[in-house]
Amino acid sequence: MSEATVDATVDNSRRTWLITSCAMGGVGAAAVAVPFVSTFQPSERAKAAGAAIEVDISTLLPGEKRVVEWRGKPVWIMRRTPEQLAALEKQEDQLADPTSERKAYPTPEYAKNRHRSIKPEILVAVGICTHLGCSPGDKLTPGPQPSLPDDWQGGFLCACHGSTFDVAGRVFKNKPAPDNLEVPPHYYLSDTTLLVGEEKSA
Repeated sequence: MSEATVDATVDNSRRTWLITSCAMGGVGAAAVAVPFVSTFQPSERAKAAGAAIEVDISTLLPGEKRVVEWRGKPVWIMRRTPEQLAALEKQEDQLADPTSERKAYPTPEYAKNRHRSIKPEILVAVGICTHLGCSPGDKLTPGPQPSLPDDWQGGFLCACHGSTFDVAGRVFKNKPAPDNLEVPPHYYLSDTTLLVGEEKSA
C-alpha cells in the first residue's frame, strides 16, 4: 500500500470520527436544551394541580361562550348580552340561592352579586353540575321548551337529572343540584385578559 493511500485512509477515518462526534454532540445538546426550554411552560402535572391559565377574551362576542380547562375541569367564560343580564332579576324568587350564600361551593366575595362576576357581562363558572358532576348544556333561548318552564329566561339545563341554572349559574329551587355552579378564583390582568386559577393579591 502506498504512502498516499495510507494518508487518504487516515483522513477518511478522521473525517468519519469528526462527523460522528459532532452529530453525537448535537444530539446531546438538543437533549439538554429540550428539558431546559420546557421549564418555561407549566407542566401537565402543574396544570392538573391547578396552575393558573391566561385567557384572551378580546374576541368573545355578546352571547358567546368559550370553554377552557383548569384543574381538569371545564371553565365557562361567557359574554352575556344586555338582555341576558336584565333577565337575571326576573326569576330570583324561583332560585334556591339567589345571593350565593350556600357553603358547599363557596362563592368568592367579588362574585357574590346578582351576576356572580367581577364584570357584569362576563360569566366565569365551572361547567359541572353540583349534583353528580355532569356538564349542563346551553339553553340560552328564552321561552317554553321541553324540560323547561314556560317563563324560561335562558340558562343551562343538566339533562342527566333535570337541574336548571340561570345565566349566572344559579340553581333553581326543587332541583337535584344542591348548589349554584362553582365560580373559580380569577381576576383580570387587563381589560381583555383573564387569569383563571388565582385571586388578585391585595
